[in-house]
Amino acid sequence: MLRLSFQSKTKPPKMKKLVILVLFITSISYGQEIKVDSYYNKFKDKMEWFSEAKLGIFIHWGIYSVNGISESWSFFNGYISHSDYMKQLDGFDAKKYNPQQWAKLINESGAKYTVITSKHHDGFALWDSKYGNLNSFVSSKSKSDLLTPFVNEIKKTNLKLGLYYSLPDWSFKDYTFHTKKIKRYNINDDTNRWGKFLSYRDNQLKELEKRYKPDLWWFDGDWEHNAKQWKSENLKQQLQKNNSNVIFNSRINEFGDYETPEIGIPIYRPSSKYWELCMTINDSWGYQPNDNNYKSPLQIIDLFVDALSKGGNLLLNISPKPDGTIPERQKTILKELGKWNKKHSSAVYLTKKGIPYDHFYGPSTLSKDEKTLFLYVRDIPKDNKIVLKGISNKINRAYVVGNGTILNRELFCKVYWNKYPGLTYIEIPNSALDKYYTVIAIELDSPIKLFREKIGAIEAN
Repeated sequence: MLRLSFQSKTKPPKMKKLVILVLFITSISYGQEIKVDSYYNKFKDKMEWFSEAKLGIFIHWGIYSVNGISESWSFFNGYISHSDYMKQLDGFDAKKYNPQQWAKLINESGAKYTVITSKHHDGFALWDSKYGNLNSFVSSKSKSDLLTPFVNEIKKTNLKLGLYYSLPDWSFKDYTFHTKKIKRYNINDDTNRWGKFLSYRDNQLKELEKRYKPDLWWFDGDWEHNAKQWKSENLKQQLQKNNSNVIFNSRINEFGDYETPEIGIPIYRPSSKYWELCMTINDSWGYQPNDNNYKSPLQIIDLFVDALSKGGNLLLNISPKPDGTIPERQKTILKELGKWNKKHSSAVYLTKKGIPYDHFYGPSTLSKDEKTLFLYVRDIPKDNKIVLKGISNKINRAYVVGNGTILNRELFCKVYWNKYPGLTYIEIPNSALDKYYTVIAIELDSPIKLFREKIGAIEAN
């Protein structure tokens, strides 16, 4: 806040001068507000598609799939030598790779965007980069640029494209770290060497930006250095030059556009307005044939619905084999998820976070205009009834999303002389229940109004 004080013992300024000064200061303040409002409006506009997308498909594909071992971390943590890890290049043939089928499957899942690992921490790139020689075109058995065909297929759809890029490169000779126990040098001791690495990184990213024009940058590994060392702010500015609407995840130090929790579903909604839960389909990011601990379609929908109710997205990972095929079990899960999404699309897309559990014992979402409340029912309720509490609006109707069944409802604990809205019991017949989640739409007469007041005695007066 700007404050003016006139402490001089001299004669106070004439009123006219004072008025002019105040008006001048006010105009500066107003101008600043306009600039701030403009910035946030532009930010809101560029985040709109992300907010509405709800579901993305993550793809981890690299040489680690050959032996079915942990991507990059297996050599970094010393479970395998770096040289043995790199022998997987000879088995990465991508001989059955069909990017058209990949794009079709992603669409079938109901996803609105996809993120693919252009390069993981091991430094192996999926495109024919002019910078470095560790890529699918030069060094792997495939002898192919594998990223371009996928991007081309995605561009034919309505899907948004995200590129994962690892900030660390544990194989590059001028990067600081090689393994957990081996550090090549300290940045402060050899700034020239660090500069060589940053030049290599920036050139690769310029390549990716120019060729593929992604809608989203998904960075990883920022924890190894601070923002100043990474030159994170400058990096973001460079990648925004040709596309001011491109989105950045949170792993670019403090310069990200949205939060990216990983694996663990947040108990409470993240503080950021925009957020995304990235999650594995089994227990691994890359293809591991011995990892059969797959989440069921119901468990995936559990995670998805939880994220939806908290106003977030789900970025669900799949892991192709070294030949480019996607495991059948993963395809089945995505297709089941897609069927459920298609049936309940009105309650999934173009929605916002739902109401507190105080009002409904389960997850929920709201339509953009907040005139329709969607209730997610996982199990068969007792006596086939669910309870909705403290909704001050008039309910016009309740129906089952996906089949349109109109539902009976009863109002209890409502008396005409008190504003407490009472309890609404809604009956769901067995014939209307979904095998995963049944979604109930509650149409209201106006934007939702939640009764949050303390209640004493409800008496006539």
